[in-house]
Amino acid sequence: MDAQSRGRADNIDPADQWVLNPDSGEYELRLAPSAPQSAVPQPRRAAARKASGGDAARGGTARGGTAAPEAPETPGRDVPPQRRRRGAPEEPAPGRRSRRPVKKKSKAKKVLLWTGGSMAFVLVAVSAAGYLYIQHLNHNIQSVSDDGASTGGFSKDKAINILLIGTDKRTGKGNSSYGDKGSVGHADTNILLHVSKDRSNATALSIPRDLIVNVPDCPTTQDDGTTKDIPGTANVRFNTSLGQDGRTASCTMRTVTELTGITPDDFMVADFNAVKTLTTAVGGVDVCLGKDINDADSHLNLKKGMQHIEGETALAFVRTRHSVGFGGDLSRIQLQQQFLSALMRKLKSNSTLTDPTKMIDVAEAATKALTVDSKIDSIGKLKDLGLELGKLNPKNLTFTTVPVVDNPAEKVHATVVLNDTTAPQVFAAIKGDVSFSDVKKKEKAAKDAAADRLKGTKSAASEVRVRILNGGAAAGSAQATLSWLQNDEGVTKSENAGNAPATLSKTTLEYAPDQAAQARRLAAVMGLSGSALKPGKSVTNSQGLPTMTLTLGKDFKGAGVPLTTPTTAPDVQKSTADKVECAK
Repeated sequence: MDAQSRGRADNIDPADQWVLNPDSGEYELRLAPSAPQSAVPQPRRAAARKASGGDAARGGTARGGTAAPEAPETPGRDVPPQRRRRGAPEEPAPGRRSRRPVKKKSKAKKVLLWTGGSMAFVLVAVSAAGYLYIQHLNHNIQSVSDDGASTGGFSKDKAINILLIGTDKRTGKGNSSYGDKGSVGHADTNILLHVSKDRSNATALSIPRDLIVNVPDCPTTQDDGTTKDIPGTANVRFNTSLGQDGRTASCTMRTVTELTGITPDDFMVADFNAVKTLTTAVGGVDVCLGKDINDADSHLNLKKGMQHIEGETALAFVRTRHSVGFGGDLSRIQLQQQFLSALMRKLKSNSTLTDPTKMIDVAEAATKALTVDSKIDSIGKLKDLGLELGKLNPKNLTFTTVPVVDNPAEKVHATVVLNDTTAPQVFAAIKGDVSFSDVKKKEKAAKDAAADRLKGTKSAASEVRVRILNGGAAAGSAQATLSWLQNDEGVTKSENAGNAPATLSKTTLEYAPDQAAQARRLAAVMGLSGSALKPGKSVTNSQGLPTMTLTLGKDFKGAGVPLTTPTTAPDVQKSTADKVECAK
């Protein structure tokens, strides 16, 4: 081909060369008659079909005896043959029949091929969109360091303790009109959410903002990555554990641990916007008022009875205190618990779970409104936590408040202090994973059986024979316990047997049936619960005599410190999330 003819070929529009074959359902390259058509970059089955059935390029006749139409000739246009792609199978030459004839596919199969290809494309597109959306949600999440104040994050096989904090920070559109405009964001609403190990029940423990506590020293990560030690303060309001002197939520977490003895796994912090956006996302929640409320401070104006609230009205509802109860923070806590119950009922309802638009709105609102600790700072981790919390039945989620009394040091009561009698019982019950809701029959039977082990006669301390193993307690605990039992409690037939072969989370006492009276005496001396007593078999001590085995676990706090775990929750004011209660 000379330069002139090559130039003419270059002027051919490639789009004009590809046409749809109505028989094969595929696009084919149609060239001028002067050029061979065999070396077309197309699937082999198309080329074989053309070779076996005859075509215009071969000069044969089409099936049925009718001459196949030739491609229109373009005068003066010579087109060079296409080069075979490297590694591609060689096409049959013009005029030769393919060695491998291919059956013509039915129209149904063609439809399936097209549909399958389209569906694969859709799935890829959806997957890509889903990935991008997850990245978008991840970008929404704000997190801060837990500064070593947590357990290291929740575990799927353990009880979960999440600290929920609501701040009074006035960020966001329309929020500057509420309360203290210059607030740095104090811990005004605080709930320690305990979810049982078996996920059958949960307790939401509200901590009053005006509770007098000791805020401990708090090492706090700064914006530049350095750590600043913020000194603790004694006898101050709980809400100053956040915001004051640059404290972050990790300091609130440390304050909760010092107050309750319970170390939270994670924390979540929400500001005013969270209430507005979350309620709007779910389409509002239903609450009940026992009377008309018109509160100028919170801007709440609602009539008595059931009311549907969302957005600004929902925020006003959880902020109201002067128009309900005694007009203080404790009355507002009851409103907040009622609101959270209503929100949980709505989130668990079919109208939310089966509505994709609502679920997306909830995901957007939650990720934008919450600040979390660095252990749960991704959608994947929050999803795992959500799946654990989603196992709860609202009727087994109990709301209660830390038992308090008016501060006796104040003439005009503005703050509260712990009720020294009831508060420790509440903390112990939560720490012991005791349900505040109705316990299932199977669980109750197990607890009753454990309690029965403590009933009956007790041997004299001098008749108790026991060997002591350290199975996870502090070093030296076995020897310290031996000395205490022999010198202070008269359990003289005891000995230190060293370290246990395995680590235990809880202290246990194993004994044979004929040693039950001895076991009850030792349990009374050490403050062991019935669940710590394990009927089994005895072993021989160093003198060859049968003896019980006491294994000190990780829960052992020291010689003489009782280990009794409550089996029932104390009798305190409480409510469950499945019931609608009217605010008064």
